[in-house]
Amino acid sequence: MKWLHNWWRQPQRVWLRRAVFQVHLWIGIGIGLYIVMLSLTGSVLVYRTELDRWLATPRPQFDANAQRLSKEELQAAARRAYPGYDIVEVRDRITRRNPAAAIYLERDGATKERLFNPYTGEDLGDVTTKGQFLVLWLAQLHDDLLMDMSGRFWNGIGSALATILVLTGSVVWWPGIQRWRRSLGVSVAGGWRRFTWDLHSAAGFWLFPFLLMWSVSGFYLGIPQPFTDLVDAISDPQAQGERPGDVALYWLARLHFGRWRNGPLKALWAAVGLAPAVMFITGLVMWWNRVLRRRGV
Repeated sequence: MKWLHNWWRQPQRVWLRRAVFQVHLWIGIGIGLYIVMLSLTGSVLVYRTELDRWLATPRPQFDANAQRLSKEELQAAARRAYPGYDIVEVRDRITRRNPAAAIYLERDGATKERLFNPYTGEDLGDVTTKGQFLVLWLAQLHDDLLMDMSGRFWNGIGSALATILVLTGSVVWWPGIQRWRRSLGVSVAGGWRRFTWDLHSAAGFWLFPFLLMWSVSGFYLGIPQPFTDLVDAISDPQAQGERPGDVALYWLARLHFGRWRNGPLKALWAAVGLAPAVMFITGLVMWWNRVLRRRGV
């Protein structure tokens, strides 16, 4: 077949490849900034647990033998710290992980949520700090586009488009049998245009499994029904215990977030998580250089 022979040797001449390139190009332009946002926030949120712990109000050391203040004494400490406020709730149960009492106060519609030292009555700070709220905001932006569940659905649509982008990119990547090795590395000797091209091509090849995993898993997390229906279709819905398909979906979600206990692995996920942003930026520079720059834009 002639077209297959051309694809093998000079794919740029094959009309199907040119059509796939146009799909890849315009999806990339259309959702590029969205991908950059997901890439940056996703890399930060790999460390969500650590950030939440680091930004939290410092707690006292847990001491099982220390004399704790009673609920009434904690209320008195809160009234001294915030005169004129009504105490709405006192949560004085402490644990090793959270050795602080939480007191909720209200005055004229204004509320305060404060942590108090259960041993001394010292006002420690906010139950949830501004830094923790920022991390929560980033998570809501990444997961739901700040639109609750409807945003999660649109995130699924965006991830479906990203999946098409990744798959079409894998088709466009093939440069022909005589030049494919050159597309595996990055050269700094050919100027910035060549460097940009090489970086886009090499990153797309070597990081293809990550890019596909993140796009497909994002699709699943946003619109899970097609995936669960597929699992039900290929396995017994009434089966006891976890089915292989359920395990696969569990790992798909876990791979997406990359919140591993292994430090180097977590760092790898955070670093590679920046790849989609790099792919968009290099692709945009290539498009500008090849199209807009020639038109004098």
